[in-house]
Amino acid sequence: METKNLIAALSLSVAVILLYTLFFPPPPETNNAKKEQTEKVQKQESSDTPSLDQNENISKISRKEALNENERISFENENIIGSISLVGATIDDLTFKKYNTKLNSNEKIVLLNPKKVENGYSIESGFVTNNKNIDTPNAASLWKVEGNKKLQKNSPIKLIWKNDQGMIFEKKISLDDQFLFTINEKIINSSDKTYNFFSYGQIIRNKIPEITGFYILHEGLIATLDGDLIEEDYDDIQEKKFSRNASKGWFGIGDKYWITSIVPPRGKEFKTTFDYKKKFRANYISAEGNEVGPNQTIEEQIQIIVAAKRVETIDGYAQELKIDKFDLVIDWGVLYWLTRPLFLLIDYFFKICGNYGIAIVLMTLCIRIVFFPLANFSFRSMAKMKMLQPEMQRLKELHKEDKMKLQQEMMALYKREKVNPMSGCLPILIQIPVFFALYKVLFVTIEMRHQPFFGWIKDLSDKDPTSIFNLFGLIPWDPPSFLIIGAWPIAMGLSMWVQQKLNPTPPDPIQAKIFAFFPIFLTVILAPFPSGLVVYWTVNNILTMAQQVVIMKRTSVKTT
Repeated sequence: METKNLIAALSLSVAVILLYTLFFPPPPETNNAKKEQTEKVQKQESSDTPSLDQNENISKISRKEALNENERISFENENIIGSISLVGATIDDLTFKKYNTKLNSNEKIVLLNPKKVENGYSIESGFVTNNKNIDTPNAASLWKVEGNKKLQKNSPIKLIWKNDQGMIFEKKISLDDQFLFTINEKIINSSDKTYNFFSYGQIIRNKIPEITGFYILHEGLIATLDGDLIEEDYDDIQEKKFSRNASKGWFGIGDKYWITSIVPPRGKEFKTTFDYKKKFRANYISAEGNEVGPNQTIEEQIQIIVAAKRVETIDGYAQELKIDKFDLVIDWGVLYWLTRPLFLLIDYFFKICGNYGIAIVLMTLCIRIVFFPLANFSFRSMAKMKMLQPEMQRLKELHKEDKMKLQQEMMALYKREKVNPMSGCLPILIQIPVFFALYKVLFVTIEMRHQPFFGWIKDLSDKDPTSIFNLFGLIPWDPPSFLIIGAWPIAMGLSMWVQQKLNPTPPDPIQAKIFAFFPIFLTVILAPFPSGLVVYWTVNNILTMAQQVVIMKRTSVKTT
């Protein structure tokens, strides 16, 4: 009995999400792995590909001033609005039309900004060469527009830049109805000489944005290269450059809810590099040059996706464009096999009922149905354990001087009544991964962002905003954040306390006090976590109690 209670207590403790980092820390990089990566980088650095380094003077000006500095081509569809600077043909102005910065704000999420802005964040692409006798367009080159002056769906734009050596550089940029820019880049050689060019694309970010800094979420530079997922934090790149050759994949910079990514030309080997030189850069450059002779033309196509991480959108691009493992821009974590199906189940119910809170309740009901046979077995055993407590106490009094005899009699009692003292812990242990997976879903999926439940819960991905310390808003006082313990966490704690009353009482008084403290402990610990998670736990407790009461009423023992 003591062992059962101890394991149950430990199981509840590890359910606290703060201990997640103890179970799923980032895997340490071995010395051999570091050496291998360093050798690979050094080998690639010695290649003949030209450098993408650019000497730029950074001057901090306002976003409005930066946007008015250069001539621009605007773009817009149902999801995004922004502009492309004709200086450098740079995509450096993008706003999400359907996402607000805060729940009660009309201010939209601005992701991309011109380089001269303090939080500059932009995308460039084109061709470079090792030949110093030929000019190529760079970040300071002024492009000209030919034809259409605004980029929209089914209405691409064409940009042109010419040098003095008889070369014409063209960019045809298309935009779909969501977040995809398709760039067809062409070089027309009107000279009598042959040149070699390398295509490239790069994402430049001036500084580290505001990040959560929590182990369960990666925010930073990301890629899948030849099937391998690469995740590099900002501080990692500040310390050490990453570089790798691949023949397929994509790369980008990911925030919690947003992704800026580039898919290099298909079917050709390229080198991807993450580095930091006063700015963060994620780029690719083709591993082999494209030779263009007199009166010849070469052309490359890249795809740029600057998107909100909606599962349906990301999966759609991954499937439609055949982008290898692009679904991993959403950080499903090590429990991918559970977090993703769990989200799909919740989203399925949401499409039926139109409320993610109700969808979580329905999902909880499904989980209870799946675990119903196991829980029945466990509760039946726990009910017998509770009914056997008087007999167990009698045996303790009878054999208090003979511990060996007491153990023998207790084991005989368990065998006679077909009771397993450990069975009550099994459902708890099995459901801990579900708890972690649901927290992950609520934490990383933008679908849950700013989604209401009922009453005061306006955002299931955020904590319950009420607090018992101001009587849930009746007292005109805003308590500090550590005192915000809302109605739903308290309901969860009460349901756990009632549930404990249905279980056998630990015979050890100290153990009983520790066990009784858990509802209060978890109420305080879980108060800052997403309200959707607390709703799940509360409903799960209520369903568990209902099942447990029915089982207890139907359970009897032979011993009287």
